[in-house]
Amino acid sequence: MAELIAMTDMQKLYLLVPLAPLAGALVAGLLGQVVGRAGAHAVTILGVLIAFAASVLVFRDVVVAGHTYNGAVYTWAQAADLHLEIGFLIDALTATMMLVVTFVSLMVHVYTIGYMADDPGYQRFFAYISLFTFSMLMLVMSNNFLQLFFGWEAVGLVSYLLIGFWFTRPTAIYANLKAFVVNRVGDFGFLLGIGLVFAYFGSMDYAAVFKAAPGLAGRTLTLLPDMPWGLLSVTCICLFVGAMGKSAQFPLHVWLPDSMEGPTPISALIHAATMVTAGIFMVARMSPLFELSDAALSMVIVVGAITAFFMGLLGIVQNDIKRVVAYSTLSQLGYMTVALGASAYSVAIFHLMTHAFFKALLFLGAGSVIIGMHHDQDIRHMGGLWRYMPITWITSLVGSLALIGTPFFSGFYSKDSIIDAVRSATVPGSGLAYAAVVAGVFVTAFYTFRMYFLVFHGNERFGGAHGHGHDHEGHGAAAHGDDHRHRDRGHGGKPHESPAVITLPLVLLAIPSAGIGYLAIESMLYGGFFRGAIAVDAARHPAMAQLAEEFRGPLVAGFEGLASLPFFLALAGIVLAWFLYLKRPDLPKVLRKRLGGVYTLLDNKYYLDRLNEIVFAAGARRIGRVLWQIGDARLIDGFAVNGAARVVAWVARAGRVLQSGYIYHYAFAMLVGIGVLLWFFLTLPYAIGMHL
Repeated sequence: MAELIAMTDMQKLYLLVPLAPLAGALVAGLLGQVVGRAGAHAVTILGVLIAFAASVLVFRDVVVAGHTYNGAVYTWAQAADLHLEIGFLIDALTATMMLVVTFVSLMVHVYTIGYMADDPGYQRFFAYISLFTFSMLMLVMSNNFLQLFFGWEAVGLVSYLLIGFWFTRPTAIYANLKAFVVNRVGDFGFLLGIGLVFAYFGSMDYAAVFKAAPGLAGRTLTLLPDMPWGLLSVTCICLFVGAMGKSAQFPLHVWLPDSMEGPTPISALIHAATMVTAGIFMVARMSPLFELSDAALSMVIVVGAITAFFMGLLGIVQNDIKRVVAYSTLSQLGYMTVALGASAYSVAIFHLMTHAFFKALLFLGAGSVIIGMHHDQDIRHMGGLWRYMPITWITSLVGSLALIGTPFFSGFYSKDSIIDAVRSATVPGSGLAYAAVVAGVFVTAFYTFRMYFLVFHGNERFGGAHGHGHDHEGHGAAAHGDDHRHRDRGHGGKPHESPAVITLPLVLLAIPSAGIGYLAIESMLYGGFFRGAIAVDAARHPAMAQLAEEFRGPLVAGFEGLASLPFFLALAGIVLAWFLYLKRPDLPKVLRKRLGGVYTLLDNKYYLDRLNEIVFAAGARRIGRVLWQIGDARLIDGFAVNGAARVVAWVARAGRVLQSGYIYHYAFAMLVGIGVLLWFFLTLPYAIGMHL
């Protein structure tokens, strides 16, 4: 307590950022019935608004005044030299993440008022999303691995609750269990990495670990006989396995598309700016470690390349509007990971920031479309919505143009910077990564505008009874009640624009989606913005130095982008989508028949879910069955427990024969015993003498 009283005003402001959303979550969650629906959204929005305002002040203090902070706020346990602390590291990287997380969270909170208006779990939902914001802020503000792990696991736990929010739906329960289990695989690697850090560095404080890292660069571990591995390589790879789970990198990506079973606001919150970017943030924060291991960087860039390209291909065959955006998120996370592998950490964070705005915009825009379409999510049942939903139409166009990297939009500056950085990278696998991210530009443009044209343009395809066999998202009490029925789709009348409480966040998100890249690229990438927060060995990894030499301002970069290969690939993707889905809508069916094998492969998501079910899940069940039948039933219960009982029973039966109750039996036994002892003691000296 004395430590808290002695804090400066800025330190108290740091503490206010995560505690304000936590307070809102506690009030809405524990006192939801008392404060009511209006009270629940008022207190949580106020908490996030306070956190956002405090984050703005912190950002200004860091960027303008140049102040940073690294210290403990509270020590909650101490054992010998081990200090378990709650501490904050406030620098440009942290301040940027705080600003992005709180702003997107604030928009999602406001949007939720309209989207979840009829839901019986209204207060519970606001409690969850506010608690999620607290968890993410604790993660990004931490200055030690223990607090990082706390935030890491907390966002995983709350995402489990949010994905399965409609817990009466079996698909939602399956999705949240899948997300939880897959993330445990990644978190196991993450925990091993933290364990190695503590075992060899003797500390869990970032500053101490980063300072000691160069001295341990030559240290090796012998994991297999005659196969030494670099300590830092193993540590960084283990940490990155955690990032693969949290940031949905191949092959631990399978949980994210299924997480669309949760309400749309959490799709924007979890999959745009917060949980899935935790792994990207973590690797950027650990740049002093990753810079000392080319093996780890090579793994990072290859995994990111596979995710960026192959997950983008899956977006082409999706018909659920939210799943298209979900696979887009997977692909863009791959782009960020590729940038990390190229040692362009600042570019990865820059794309994380721009992506947070336009991806949250696209998710919330998809939710607005779902409401306007009376809760039908199938893009094949839409078309011509621009007439009915003009605000959603325009803002979705802004988000789509930013996503595909259109010059002068925010996504252009970050995405093209990634492509240029990978082109200059020297780590093994950078050639493959460059081919993947360039080809991914065409794929991204094609699936993005396939969705955009099918939803907002072309012939109107709504108004009648719809087919079956595709995913829909329920909404409100009637959508996920005890009878598991959805509202009657197809008979809700004409589409309509969403209320202002939904369209206002769309407009506010569209503004940074359009212009934040132009305003921020020079300072964030080339102005020393992340100096002291991110470490790059320019001599061994020259990507950022090469980008700095070629950069001539955001305006020139925008015009140069109009003549670049990525621009023409994106334009080709748009034109192809227009031709196939507006000009000749009969051709997709023909192509599907001719490319049946490819379509089947993509529609089954490369059969990775089946592989997991048949090999890993079924294999785990078989191992469990063997351990149960042989290890538990036979060895433990049968041999150890029941066997011990049988031995005791046999000894007891034998002893019972001797316990006759007759005195002469006991006297006879005593005489026999004395005789045996006499014989033993009388013959022992003779036996010893004979031996000698």
